[in-house]
Amino acid sequence: MRSDPERVPRVAVPSPERVAGVDEAGRGPLAGPVVVAAVILDPQHGIDGLDDSKVLAAAERERLGILIRARALAWSVCVVEAEEIDRINILAATLVGMSRALAMLSLAPSLALIDGNRLPPDLPCPARAIVGGDASEAAISAASILAKTARDRLMVELEARYPGYGFARHKGYPTSAHFDALERLGPCPEHRRSFAPVRDWLVRAGSLVLPVAADVGA
Repeated sequence: MRSDPERVPRVAVPSPERVAGVDEAGRGPLAGPVVVAAVILDPQHGIDGLDDSKVLAAAERERLGILIRARALAWSVCVVEAEEIDRINILAATLVGMSRALAMLSLAPSLALIDGNRLPPDLPCPARAIVGGDASEAAISAASILAKTARDRLMVELEARYPGYGFARHKGYPTSAHFDALERLGPCPEHRRSFAPVRDWLVRAGSLVLPVAADVGA
């Protein structure tokens, strides 16, 4: 992991504790799920090169993902689908996914380190929110890598189910190619109806018939 004196310092925790890092991938896209991962690293089996998944090349993320799954004491991946995102909004869906990912771990954590500035409700253990934690805390970095690689694979699968949108390339993010496909094809079932560009298309088409949550964070 890179060293940057301006980043948030590491949080000191007692070594016997099982510390879980938690991070998400996919808050901003117009389509597909938000994916949350939780990881308890094994202090006896370190993994070199952990960092924020956004700064790693795809091949490096995949390589590290294999190591994380093999060496971690416990890990989990939680998928929150677009339908739930629309029902409760993206921020709430992300926080719910964090709680679920921690509960899914095969070992109960004694502390969770969560990337960002908000803690989810109903956590199964004490937790600390760390802004920039995906680049400063190894366990959060590992979670960010598992969440990103898992979501990328899901978006490649969605490309096969819904060809023409380019999900395998842009992963559902609001790129010009995605906007062009949305205008040409209209939304598919995996598009988030609560996000403004999709909602606006449905309004123009007269197809928005159900209330949806506000697109918080979109």
